[in-house]
Amino acid sequence: MTRRAEQYDAQVLRREALGEHLVRLHLGGPGLADFRSTGVPDEWVGLVVPGQFQHRYYTVRAVTDETVVVDVVVHAEGLVTEWAERDCTGETVTLTEPKGSFTMPPDAAWLLLVADLTGLPAIARIAESRPAGLPCRVWVESADDLGDYLPDGDGLEVTWLRPPVGVTSALADVVGAIDWPAGDGYFWMAGESAQMRAIRKHLRHDRGLAASAYDVMGYWRDQARQRRSVDPGPIWRAGKAAGKTDEQIWAEYDAAREEETR
Repeated sequence: MTRRAEQYDAQVLRREALGEHLVRLHLGGPGLADFRSTGVPDEWVGLVVPGQFQHRYYTVRAVTDETVVVDVVVHAEGLVTEWAERDCTGETVTLTEPKGSFTMPPDAAWLLLVADLTGLPAIARIAESRPAGLPCRVWVESADDLGDYLPDGDGLEVTWLRPPVGVTSALADVVGAIDWPAGDGYFWMAGESAQMRAIRKHLRHDRGLAASAYDVMGYWRDQARQRRSVDPGPIWRAGKAAGKTDEQIWAEYDAAREEETR
């Protein structure tokens, strides 16, 4: 029988803006008493915010005995974005059971990490937890100035990149131009899904890497190319402005989706 994933209610103890597009949430409260980290440095949780019934996945930046820290990237639109952009201190959210996938071989001679802003929290945690002195090169594509976000020294080399104008990301080109170290190591990357598909193909066919030598994860989709047929954002905002309940708003959204498919 399939075990139902655990869920945990938590309160936003503190909210801080790390940059124009990155918000840190310190979560705590008695509902997290049984929360247990996987110990995997790129672990993520599903986050359900007030007014939502579906979760969105976010990397766990840090776990202490009393808090779970999550860094949220705020985009141009989205229900979590609209919630996280305001002062949400004191509000209750729900977290799903954490999961992770980072599996660097113990004999890796080097580590390469590449991501846009959505993957930065995982890169920071991976860099902090890697074996002491292991050479690690990092490329981060970010519009925000976050030079103090990552740890310093100890074999870590960081390159900050500005996002290109007119396209979603240029990380596929960045990876294609990497001067790879000698020997066997591990490559980890996260970002926009279409970019990640191109990079997986490059790693398999051009670099000839075994599946155990890399992990490439699509964290989000370019909404300009893969927009929902019915965007819930306007329906949500209009419903709230009209004083409707969450159930009424989502009923209208479901009705709009059904109308779209007729």
